[in-house]
Order: sequence, then C-alpha cells, then structure tokens
Amino acid sequence: MTQAQHTPRELSFDLVIIGSGIAGLSAAVAAVDKGASVVVIERSPEPDFGGNTRWTESYFRMKSETEVSDDFEERLVSNAGFHLDPNIIEAASAPYEQWPPYVKAHGMPDPEIVSTLANMAGPTVTWLKQYGIKFDFLPTYFLTAAAPRLMPVGGGLAMIEALRTYALKKGVTCLYETTARSFNRHGARSTVTTADSTGQELLLHGKAVVIASGGFQGNPEMLTQYLGQAAKFVRPVAKGGYYNKGEGIRMALAAGAAPAGDFGSYHAEPLDPRSGATEALVMNFTYGILVNKHGKRFLDEAPGLVDVNYDHISRAIGEQPDGICYVIFDQSIHDVPNWKKSIRTDQPVIQGNTLQELAQACGLPAAALSATVAAYNDSCPSGKFLPFELDGLATTNLEIPKSNWSRPINQGPFMAYPIIPGICFTYGGIKINKDSQVVDNDGRPMPGLYAAGEATGLYHQVYTGATSVMRGAVFGKIAGEHAAQQ
Repeated sequence: MTQAQHTPRELSFDLVIIGSGIAGLSAAVAAVDKGASVVVIERSPEPDFGGNTRWTESYFRMKSETEVSDDFEERLVSNAGFHLDPNIIEAASAPYEQWPPYVKAHGMPDPEIVSTLANMAGPTVTWLKQYGIKFDFLPTYFLTAAAPRLMPVGGGLAMIEALRTYALKKGVTCLYETTARSFNRHGARSTVTTADSTGQELLLHGKAVVIASGGFQGNPEMLTQYLGQAAKFVRPVAKGGYYNKGEGIRMALAAGAAPAGDFGSYHAEPLDPRSGATEALVMNFTYGILVNKHGKRFLDEAPGLVDVNYDHISRAIGEQPDGICYVIFDQSIHDVPNWKKSIRTDQPVIQGNTLQELAQACGLPAAALSATVAAYNDSCPSGKFLPFELDGLATTNLEIPKSNWSRPINQGPFMAYPIIPGICFTYGGIKINKDSQVVDNDGRPMPGLYAAGEATGLYHQVYTGATSVMRGAVFGKIAGEHAAQQ
C-alpha cells in the first residue's frame, strides 16, 4: 500500500456543520450569508437528507408569525426537572454573568435559553420567509389542543429543501454518507475526523464546528445505556430517526462539554407497531380506554387535552408488559366529528362483534378484558359529552380514574388499535448558552464549538409541544451567525 493511500484526505473551511436537519441548514445559511465558507456533513444518503425535520410537520408553538404562545416560557420552565435545588433557582434569577460555574453548567433549561428561544422565534420565522418558506395555521392531527401551532406550508421537507437549495447556490459544500467520528481542537483550528461514503478517513478542518446531528434514538446501545430495558420496546417514529446515533453528543462530552436535559427520557408518540408509515399515530385514546396485554387499564387516558398528555402517556405504554397496549373503543366514536384524522396508521382497525371476538383478534385474555370494560362502564357518569373540550365526564369508584370523555363501551362492533411508544427524539444532549456555544462542565464557552437542535439538552419530564423544530431553527441561525462573526 502506498503512502498516499495511508494519508487521509483533508479539506478546510471556516465552519464545519455536522447534520443537515433544520438546525444544521439554518446554521449553514446564516453563516454563508455572513461570508463564511461552510461544509455540511450528513450520514444519510442524499435522498434522505434533512434529519428528523424531513419527516415532520414542523409545528411552531406560536400564536402568530411574530409571537409565541401565551404559555410558552411557563411550560418550558415548569418542566425543568424534579426537585430542583432552591439554591440553583435563586442563583439563576440573577444576571447570567453572576451565575456560579455549576449553575451555568447545570442541565436544566435555564432562563437564558428559554427567553432567547421565545424572543427569537418571531425574528427567525421572518428570516426563514426570506428563503421562500411560507407559514400558516393549517389543520393538525390533534382533535383537542391547548396551544396554537404555526407550521411551514409543506412541512419540514419544504423548509429543508428551501434552505439547502439556497445554501448550495451560495457555495456551501454538502457531503452525504459522511459520518463524524471524532472532534479535536488545536489552537484556533478544529478538526472533525469523518468517514466518507467509501469508508475512507476524511479530515475536515474549520475555525468552528456546529454539532447539529440530532439525538441518539437510532442507537440501541445508547438508548439502553440511558433508558434501561424500556429501550427495547421503542423505535423511531420516522425513518430519519435511524440516522441519529448520538456521535455528536458523545464527541462533545468527550471534549469536556456539560450535559443537559433528561438523558433518561425521550419525546414519545403513540405508534401503531404494525405500520411502517411515517408517524403512524393513534391519537384517539382519550375517547376509549387503554389496556395492556393482560387486558387491564393502567392510567388515566384523558387527564386533559390530548396534545398536552400524549407524550407521557406514550412513555407509560413502554413501561407495560412487552411495551404495548391497545386502545379499546366502540361505535360511539362516530359521535366525534372527523375522528379519523387522529389516526395516521395505514393499518386497518381491529374489530369484533363482541368483546370476546375483539380480545381474540388482539390476542388479549377475553375474561380480563370483559371484566375491565364492565367495571369501566359501571363507573361512567351521565352528562353531556363534549368531544372537543374538557367535559368533566369522569369515572367514579375506579382505582385508576378517567377524568374526561368517559362513556360506556357497549355499542358493537368493538374496535381496537395496538400502540407502542414511538420515539421522536431523545431529551439528553449538550449544554449551550444563549449564543449557541457549547459550555464545559465549569460553564465556560468552549472555543470554536457550537451546537443546536436535538443534539442539545433542553427537555425534562414532558415535552413542550411544537418547540423542537423551532429551537433547531432559532439556535441553528444563532450558531451560524455567531460562528461566522468570530
């Protein structure tokens, strides 16, 4: 073998961006518009570029193109984690410059990040519109919703196609089937070691690096490490999730970055395991009951509006035997106008003329299912059913209550869908500051290293809906501009 074959290829740019979803492409466009030379690397083949963004509607939690929802900051801050130390809360109320190092490096969604996201959402939408992206309040698959949802016309795919087209026109280099393997910083230069489409080593040098490579939902080893045995029951909700294997997070942590977000949890959706369709959702469970493989209920199916509660309910399904449950409902579902828009699976509903037939079709114990439904039916109240608002029709005298929309299941044929927890993205990631700079475990910005999107940690407990793609765009733009200006 010759010396030339041993020597890896090397390329130099001002900015190296890992990942081509909304965070990476926002960073690329923002940086190239500031005059920087940019390379974007993407592990997927070119037809699948765009990370998770490609496969999602990309909702923005906004009540107009310039304003976030009224509950925006409250929701994010209230999900900051369990039992926060009062000393940390007190310190975080002071100006950022006065925060102790351990507070700057803390994994909570700190007020600096939350306020930046809220304040820059409107300007970021205005900025995205410059590239031909249109926004509107279009119908969603939620039958009940607590928050407004602005979305790009054409979904996430329209956004990434518009941004990539512009980036290529401005001279951004995009390398597909190219995987980042390690990161090093030497003086004023960073080096990302990658493997190209042939498996050969390629060294990319840059004055700065942006990690925008998503979470680790496509890596069973990392999922098991952080989620435990529940990891074996989950799968990505869309094809793009399989490309998110967590190397960007690991590279940053290995270089000394502080972790942030809840590494032991993830954003979940109720998914039909029979389907290979993108986001094969089953969102009608609030109007029926959920039973596990033993035919038993295990939680309150309707504690509130579905868009607020589907996340933690989906994760709870993963804690049931074999990580699966069934939503059981009857012909009264037709009292819910347009209920089928909440069903996005391409697989047929399971039916039975009797509960015994339904149980057999689902592989559930018939006696247990019949007893569960009978007990539920006996506890249902009388009152007016209001399908699109909290109606307070709550069960009585049940160990596990149902708080709304409780009506007897007694009108055959009976129906069911299987549900597993689909994983949209993981919560744990890299800590950043309001300039999208990665901070180390002492809260100091790491020279030349930025991160944005799902590679950064933000969420705890429950996902604040319609904020993930938004934060990718906001902090991707910030990362690209700040890196270019440096």
